[in-house]
Amino acid sequence: MSVQQQYDGIGEAFEGFKSLPLIRYGEVPSFLGMVGDVSGRSVLDVACGTGFYSREFKRRGASDVFGVDISVEMVAAAQRIEERDPLGVRYEVGDAAELKQLETPFDIALAVQCLNYASDIAEMERMCRNIHRNLLPGGEFFVFAQKPDYRFDCRSLEKYGFRCEPTGEEREAGPLVRVTALLDPEPIGILGTVPRREVYEECLRRAGFRDLEWVPLQVSEAGIAAYGADFWADLLAHPPLEMLRCRA
Repeated sequence: MSVQQQYDGIGEAFEGFKSLPLIRYGEVPSFLGMVGDVSGRSVLDVACGTGFYSREFKRRGASDVFGVDISVEMVAAAQRIEERDPLGVRYEVGDAAELKQLETPFDIALAVQCLNYASDIAEMERMCRNIHRNLLPGGEFFVFAQKPDYRFDCRSLEKYGFRCEPTGEEREAGPLVRVTALLDPEPIGILGTVPRREVYEECLRRAGFRDLEWVPLQVSEAGIAAYGADFWADLLAHPPLEMLRCRA
């Protein structure tokens, strides 16, 4: 099943991911904290899904936000949310591997769970090149993905809202993994590659990016207040997710 088919089957239910402890108190605050102040800056959100980060950065003062996703259903859901609560975010169906040069380059590009869906290394490099050419010189690119060398050793991952299982199949860029979001009433599973660290780095550098820096996942103060520090100990000792920042 293609990435598009997987996400078309999820649609607006994808919004529910953000309520799971790992996402609500780990991914979201970590990613927002890494990206930082976007006031007056333009943002390209590649693999925007239902537009969660597109909306969040528009609310935080971004001058222009353009979201692109391969899933027709995801983009339709994002547009419905925009209609209900207009923020001025633009969305379009598009494949990161075929992303055209847009009219105006952006200050910032985001790729949350995007590059890891490349079918092979050449496609990931193509994604990176397409994103690079849509950034202003010196523009920033922020990536969020599964940790490249995650050893499936976070024993209590399910209490944070997820299950992560290797399929045993090895792809060119790394192992194929099934991630299941433990949503109520019905869990949602997604297949994706976990590219090796050097694959990310080589593809980004070949595309023209520099100043690469891996950034660890953190848990927000709100998360510690809600659940206590002990609850998060296993996650922080064996984080399944990691971030990356670089510059065009």
